[in-house]
Amino acid sequence: MSTFKKSLFQLHLFVFLAGLTGPLGNLIQLNGLNLVLYRMLITSMVLLVIYFFTKNKPTINTSSKWKLIGVGIIIAIHWVLFYTSIKLSNVSIGLVCLSSVGVFTVLMDPFFTKRQIQWKELFISFISLMGILCIFQFDTKYRLGISVGLLSSLMVALFTQLNKRLTANIAPQTIQTFQMIGGFSFLALLVFIISFFTHTNIPLPTYSDWGWLLILAIACTVWSNFLMLSSLKYVSPFTMNVTLNLEPVYGILISFVVFQEHKQLGFSFYIGFLLIAVSVLIQMFRVLRTPK
Repeated sequence: MSTFKKSLFQLHLFVFLAGLTGPLGNLIQLNGLNLVLYRMLITSMVLLVIYFFTKNKPTINTSSKWKLIGVGIIIAIHWVLFYTSIKLSNVSIGLVCLSSVGVFTVLMDPFFTKRQIQWKELFISFISLMGILCIFQFDTKYRLGISVGLLSSLMVALFTQLNKRLTANIAPQTIQTFQMIGGFSFLALLVFIISFFTHTNIPLPTYSDWGWLLILAIACTVWSNFLMLSSLKYVSPFTMNVTLNLEPVYGILISFVVFQEHKQLGFSFYIGFLLIAVSVLIQMFRVLRTPK
């Protein structure tokens, strides 16, 4: 298997694991902020154990550490917005909003890579956006959840661009460790401030919540993020983000089976979902024809 094809396989495995995060988040009773706090706590602890037992630990300078911590904060914000979107609507709506990542990526690309806007990529992203707007226009009860989900997608496009630059010189495990610690530290401070000024206790997960959080942290965060960062060495941020449009496919199918969400969704959802699926197929056809 060539290096590029191996990277594509890692990318699709990452997307499948990412598709599980929505259903798992719906099973956890905590709100979006506290859910991500505990997710990042467990993830940071696992990564620190792995880092402690790693031989020949890579060294990075202070400037790079702060950059990784900053990106970790962006990832934390994305996760909080993503799970809040799910809690405000449902898993299917929260996941389908991630399909707008391609639009944000194309628009950001000139600022990060100095290349001109790729009109073919913008057209593909526009198809996905039309799918989301179709759902937004007709399923009015989900508008708040969709709006929060779109902000979540903006954060994905931003940290993907930043991670692309970091993966060139820093090992994936090191990136993960500092980003998760940075994100957790930011959320821990935020939750403490909120708890202090509202005079409320920080909620604790139930026994079942701890079980789902462990799966979410170890399989869907530590392992999946390693796959994502490894694949970014050989695939473009746009290809990764368009491939991420498959995340709703996996997550929605699971939510249909587990939560019976197909009973909650109208015809406009399926029209929008079809447009998103078309955009994914077009981009993957382009990538496989001209691997770069």
